[in-house]
Amino acid sequence: MNIVVSNVKGGVGKTTTPVYLVASAAAAGYDPVVLVDADRQASSAEWFEERPIELVELVEAPSERTVARAMSRQDGLVVVDTPPGDERIVRAALERADAVVIPTRAGGVEYSRVVATLEMVGDETPRGVVICAARLGTNDLEATIEWWTGQRVPIWGVVPERVGIASGPESRLYREGLDAYDAVLRRALRRRSR
Repeated sequence: MNIVVSNVKGGVGKTTTPVYLVASAAAAGYDPVVLVDADRQASSAEWFEERPIELVELVEAPSERTVARAMSRQDGLVVVDTPPGDERIVRAALERADAVVIPTRAGGVEYSRVVATLEMVGDETPRGVVICAARLGTNDLEATIEWWTGQRVPIWGVVPERVGIASGPESRLYREGLDAYDAVLRRALRRRSR
């Protein structure tokens, strides 16, 4: 199964999300679990190399050809971290996706970027939004949830602000983040099995 994490906008949790997803998958017993870093900045790879996750394989694939090859595995779970600005690599990954996770943040400026990402996803491919770095109990979060619900875009998770790896490879994974992303992983897998 290929889960692609994508958003045409950067800075929305696109590194945090795949790292937590593979950690959750490994903890749940999926074997093998592969993290594909398709971003030339290699943020996921840098984080992973500093803090490897047991039972997770890392593949750097910063081109259309390499991401396609990495996603052609016949076994296990593959989670792909896509780049924000390279539409060709993003499309190559999305064409092979079994499910798409779209990280975003609460607030008005984010909507158009998520919509642009959704437009690149095939109609039959399950997809869901994950609201990252959410300030729980705020009007922005409430309005964001209401807006996506009104657009009939499933919200697969709300991840609290304190969960993240934005401070770089020296950061650790938090139990709260693992729990939140485990729920996202289960939603992505459930959508695929239908």
